[in-house]
Amino acid sequence: MDANLRFWRAEGQSFFRRFLVWADALDPLLLLKSSNEIKRTRLLIQINEKMPSEPIQNNQTKQAFLLSLSSVHPDTDKIIPVLFRPPAFMPITLPLVIVSSVQRHARHSLFWQFVFHTYTTAFTLINGNGTPKAEEYSLQQKQLFLGLGAISYSACVGALPLAFVNRFALKSSLMQLVVRKLLPAPLLGLTSAFTVAVVRSLEFENGIEVMDRNGKVIGVSKKAGEKAVMETAMSRAVLFGTTFFLPEVLMYCVQRARFVKNPRALGPVRMFVIMSVLAGMLPVSFSMFPQCGEIKRADLEPEILSSTEETEFFYNRGI
Repeated sequence: MDANLRFWRAEGQSFFRRFLVWADALDPLLLLKSSNEIKRTRLLIQINEKMPSEPIQNNQTKQAFLLSLSSVHPDTDKIIPVLFRPPAFMPITLPLVIVSSVQRHARHSLFWQFVFHTYTTAFTLINGNGTPKAEEYSLQQKQLFLGLGAISYSACVGALPLAFVNRFALKSSLMQLVVRKLLPAPLLGLTSAFTVAVVRSLEFENGIEVMDRNGKVIGVSKKAGEKAVMETAMSRAVLFGTTFFLPEVLMYCVQRARFVKNPRALGPVRMFVIMSVLAGMLPVSFSMFPQCGEIKRADLEPEILSSTEETEFFYNRGI
């Protein structure tokens, strides 16, 4: 079992502890660390045979693990490309979310939704479970086609309400409220979950590795793959659904209470609210389910159970 997964087993037993870890691991300053520094950190962690079995107290050890968690894939032991590391997620998605939320024309909305889903889909694919599989090249081609299909479909669905309103010149206040205020949140949440499920569908088609409590790989489970993908899809839906919905509610309250006297200031206030909600929801969504997922014996395939007497099994859920 990789050092990152051992860390999550020890430190990630509760939502609150996972939230605190992610709040630190998502620090954008970690993106400035060089590859050599990351490799040295990983080497020090791997040399240290005493893995954390209780909450880490040593600050130097904690910082080493934070850098490892934010930069290294636990299945492949490879350094994640800098733009797709967890600390880069908010700085890249924030402007895309803001721009997507203010579009008034279907074509512009389609473009920015396409860009948004392209990045989040690539992030999901790179940070998914990395169980090695046969025929790697053909699988990569399949994932590429699945990803492009999911991105295109999600972008079209996201832009469809604006296209409908513009096409039929629906100017009523009720229709404007529904299309511009109410629909974007559930649509973005559902399409974000959809892209996760599609681009990582090979994980529940082919299965992912499951390990015993000692880190020994017991087998490859499709049921564990399905559980990992569904949990990640649900967390992504909560992240972006809330990020679109909550700012609308807060801005409505701000306008009703007239906290902002100058109408020109509403734009910057709106951007600040979106940034605050996304910054708060990102560690929440990453913490909803354990990174080192657990699956019971009764939920696994019979062919895996025949080789072991263990009752609990673990796997990398991915992000």
